[in-house]
Amino acid sequence: MRYFIIIFIGYFFFTPLLAKELIFGVVPQQSPMELIKDWQPVITYLEQTTGEKVVLKIERSIPEFEKILYSGGYDIAYMNPYHYVVAHKRKGYIAAVRDEKNIVGILVTNKNSGLSDASMFKGKTFLFPAPDAFAATLLTKYELLKKYGIDVNKEKNYRYVNSHDSVYKGVARGIGDVGGGIERTFKNLDDKETKEALNIVYKTKSYPSHPFAFKATLSPALKVKMTNALLAIPEPLLSSLTMKHLIATDDGEFDTVRDIVVALPSTNE
Repeated sequence: MRYFIIIFIGYFFFTPLLAKELIFGVVPQQSPMELIKDWQPVITYLEQTTGEKVVLKIERSIPEFEKILYSGGYDIAYMNPYHYVVAHKRKGYIAAVRDEKNIVGILVTNKNSGLSDASMFKGKTFLFPAPDAFAATLLTKYELLKKYGIDVNKEKNYRYVNSHDSVYKGVARGIGDVGGGIERTFKNLDDKETKEALNIVYKTKSYPSHPFAFKATLSPALKVKMTNALLAIPEPLLSSLTMKHLIATDDGEFDTVRDIVVALPSTNE
């Protein structure tokens, strides 16, 4: 009996310690190796600043990230605005911090393609990172339809290639004529040969940038501690993420995203 009591007490004593591990997810807009290189120093900083155990979790594709996010698999996650709207509705994730600079979708072409204006894109082959990539896929499709009458979904002349980097490399190599991305990932592209082969031909309107959001079940005290740490990330670490300044945000700021999502063309295959 005494042995049982010791185990019973020990279980409740050590369980809170085990529960302190925080899973930090990052939407995989770039290759896993690039993301680990850029984000692991941020994770180390958060651990040193907060005293919490934080584990970086990188998926191989955006759809895999979405599956885990929408099931509540991350304690903290960096996601696109569309992901946030869905994750908030399904699992109660709360946006706390975002980059001060808004997000802008881009469409790139090969410099040798002769495609210099979005009005020339009808009938061309498109590459996108994933169906629900907010600025890279949803916004670019939406604005092509509204401004130029080009219905990419209806023409079905597109492919999803899992990441922004894959989009850029695919267009540079002629796998697609036009590719959707965002300014930040294009500027952060390390492949100089690919980058030099591309032109940014079109930019969308701007919207609130990717938020850092917390799972609803995290304690208020832990959310405050992690929020303060995120807001104080040193500039050199932000620079490696192609961010300049983080600011506090809240759920209401993403109502503009909810409005545009209602008007977006269906992404159903």
